[in-house]
Amino acid sequence: MESGDFLVLLAMIIYFIVVLTIGFVYSKRANSSTSEYFLGGRQIGPWFTALSAEASDMSGYLLMGLPGLAYFAGFSEAGWTAIGLAIGTWLNWKLVAQRLRQYSEATDSITVSGFYNRRFKDDKNVIGTIAALITMLFFCVYVGSCFVTVGKLFHTLFGVDYATMMALGAFIVFLYTMVGGYLSVVATDFMQGCLMFFVLIMVLVGSITAAGGVENTAAFLSDIPGFISATMASTPVIGSDGMQVVENGMPVFGEPVSYGIITIISTLSWGLGYFGMPQVLTRFLSIRSHEEIHASRVIAVVWVVISLFAAICIGLIGRVVIPTEFGTESSAENVLIVLSQMLLPAFMCGLAVSGILAASMSSSSAYLLIAGSSVAENIFHAVFKKDATERQVMIVARITLICVFLFGIWVAWDENSSIFRVVSYAWAGLGAAFGPLTLFSLYWRRTTKQGAVAGMLTGAITVLVWHNFIKPLGGIFGIYELLPAFVLGCLAIFIVSKLTPEPDADILEEFDHYRDERTPKAAEQA
Repeated sequence: MESGDFLVLLAMIIYFIVVLTIGFVYSKRANSSTSEYFLGGRQIGPWFTALSAEASDMSGYLLMGLPGLAYFAGFSEAGWTAIGLAIGTWLNWKLVAQRLRQYSEATDSITVSGFYNRRFKDDKNVIGTIAALITMLFFCVYVGSCFVTVGKLFHTLFGVDYATMMALGAFIVFLYTMVGGYLSVVATDFMQGCLMFFVLIMVLVGSITAAGGVENTAAFLSDIPGFISATMASTPVIGSDGMQVVENGMPVFGEPVSYGIITIISTLSWGLGYFGMPQVLTRFLSIRSHEEIHASRVIAVVWVVISLFAAICIGLIGRVVIPTEFGTESSAENVLIVLSQMLLPAFMCGLAVSGILAASMSSSSAYLLIAGSSVAENIFHAVFKKDATERQVMIVARITLICVFLFGIWVAWDENSSIFRVVSYAWAGLGAAFGPLTLFSLYWRRTTKQGAVAGMLTGAITVLVWHNFIKPLGGIFGIYELLPAFVLGCLAIFIVSKLTPEPDADILEEFDHYRDERTPKAAEQA
């Protein structure tokens, strides 16, 4: 092994040791109760809440998927996606965070699925069961995308077999999630969020220097038709081998195509997904006090905006520094790794790629934990064994972790998978199934149990049907499946709720007063 590779590996080993140590440190407290294991006892501060929420959300698509998309196809899709995500982040913290924190405490809910169930007093647990199953379905896909990130990283760095390293990285994520529960996830997420931010800024500055400065970069990219346009999309010319054509040492692009208003609105709709992301919503449940939401919101939005901007810029600048390095969108997702190898000292490169690991590990750990808690609490405990002990619930949660872990490995086995495309599918499914329900649950007292079920099923089914059968038709049907699914989910909730009897008086009473009952004065009186 060369000295450079050794230093890279050393930095990564140090990172792994720190992560696993955190998991074991928190394991004793995490196993004291289900509330501690799933929510950290609702004692998480604003900094940890904000960075954990965003680090768990910004999986490998932030450090690999988004830069890869920008490198291969230019600004338009990547840029509008980032703008939608930034707006969605702010709206979610503004509209959902405080209300969900208060309402979940009023209903004594420790999972998002459990909140939906208790919000509508669903004694038969129909809502919670459906929510848990949808969560399992799309989180398996999500976890797979994170494992793809790990496999690509090690394969690119060391030339080691993709499948082997993907499975090893997945096992490390599984181990500290299994042992440490929510507190270990949040603590490592905080560290990983800081590391991800540091990596993006470090590689961005280095790549600008390598490209010869801002002016030279702008001049180079301006010569590529539609590459840095917000209303045009560049079109890489693909050869018979499936790779972008290269002539005279430069990549070949065809005439750009219009990136019209409908497509822009469709891409911006990525932001709608935030309202239904269990990994983010769970952070709202666990914050120490709803009064600390504002501080968390500021931290989260600043982190997201800067990180997304840096990620896209790295992809664009990568075309200047290494214009012909990657011939497919899938391979282009390694651009940050290759730039890190080129521009940074070996040990710093190790820290940089640890940041990529941080992105995938923080996300996959959150997905594993939420999937486990949803099945254990909302299916096993609520349906099959209502007198289950906390130990039994946690055993089921961990068995679920194993199942999701194995399915994620199966999803990630194909090394040609595009991280961005895999994530977009799962993001749409979760956002459309739970986003409308979250908003209606918090803002419309007339929402009924039947409406909630109709909204979840409509959103999830629309994503599956649109993605697989309608979207391939192209044209206006080629829009991102989240947008039509979200709209139809909202309509389903509204129409079915209007057609069914008004909720019981105790549900309406709780809705009318859950916020004022949680004021500081009321808390003191209690």
